[in-house]
Amino acid sequence: MSVGLAPSAVADDVQSKQWYLDAMGAEELWDVSTGEGVKVAVVDTGVTETPSLKGRVLAGKDVTGLKGGALDDYLGHGTTMAELIAGSGRGGGLKGLAPGAKIISYRLTLTGAPGKGKDNGRKNNPEDAEAIRAAADSDARIISMSFTSPLMNPSVGAAVKYAASKGKLMFAGVGNDAQKKNFIGYPAAYPNVTGVSSADKSGKVAKYSEFGEYVDLAAPGRNLPQWCDATFRSYCDGEGGTSASTAIASASAALIWSKHPTWTANQVLRVLIDTAGRSWPKDKPSDYLGYGLVRPAPNLLKNRGNPGPPDIDPLTNEKTPGVAASPSAPQEESSKSASQPSKSSAADDPAEAASGSKPDDNDQLWMVGGGVAAAAVIGGGALAAARKRRNA
Repeated sequence: MSVGLAPSAVADDVQSKQWYLDAMGAEELWDVSTGEGVKVAVVDTGVTETPSLKGRVLAGKDVTGLKGGALDDYLGHGTTMAELIAGSGRGGGLKGLAPGAKIISYRLTLTGAPGKGKDNGRKNNPEDAEAIRAAADSDARIISMSFTSPLMNPSVGAAVKYAASKGKLMFAGVGNDAQKKNFIGYPAAYPNVTGVSSADKSGKVAKYSEFGEYVDLAAPGRNLPQWCDATFRSYCDGEGGTSASTAIASASAALIWSKHPTWTANQVLRVLIDTAGRSWPKDKPSDYLGYGLVRPAPNLLKNRGNPGPPDIDPLTNEKTPGVAASPSAPQEESSKSASQPSKSSAADDPAEAASGSKPDDNDQLWMVGGGVAAAAVIGGGALAAARKRRNA
């Protein structure tokens, strides 16, 4: 369904508020890769084909039972995520970090769905598993899930495992309730899912961003515009949150996978981890920013990052069932092993984090080389010092 924008929709020039495009050197990245050839499954509130998404959205599956279908967004949230990934910016809309990618929409019942309760069964929603399995059976390479639940669900965990066996790379937001409950968020906390936290322009974690050992990477999420509601008449200023961070991490993966189409999900993720911006040792990931800030620039512009074995998940250090090994693949030590220290120590102390820097450009912010955006030392971005770590 196409939507025409009222003049007020673009009056505030939302693209100028997408600060991370300049910070990540998007124009220079697009000279190398736009995400072309990569499809991203957006599991959300549905995706409406706005002018910015015209020709970029495919219908996946609607598991809600609500009026409409996968290409009808009842809230505006899913469409925002899709634009952050693959929007063209046409009509003054949001511009995606991977504007050459395609979106496949899978519609869930999330908070704000018509006629549903406050949490819409988020604590134990069987729809999640159905949507994830449907996405796993599609030709999408990446599954972007900008939603969270405080409880595990065996059927969802099984669906995630199934998607991993089908070679999908999954990202999910860790949640935005750190200042109140800081619950462990699912699907981000399931094995094989990359949990994404929210960071600001200076590389610091957002105060609301959930923290714990399931945080794997961080991406921009502060002060980003979003569609106000399902009327699609205007954008609103807002935080973006770990939802937006998940979309931007997914777009970053699409850029790298488009450049390296023969890589597996494990290899794309390993390179994202390897090249992430951090001022702490990689073997001591942070409870707040994980292995660091997502940055496609080191790989796209400098060919950095070792993809390593195609069949070993860098988050679990275990073989991914269904993913074939390749004797010719370059080997490296996985980013995370069973004996590796938990996400805490060095990265959770600003002073120690600075001393852990290495001369490999990993201690620089968002962009590496090329001169499009000045690189800046992260400097204490791992946490707010007063934050308390989750107990094991």
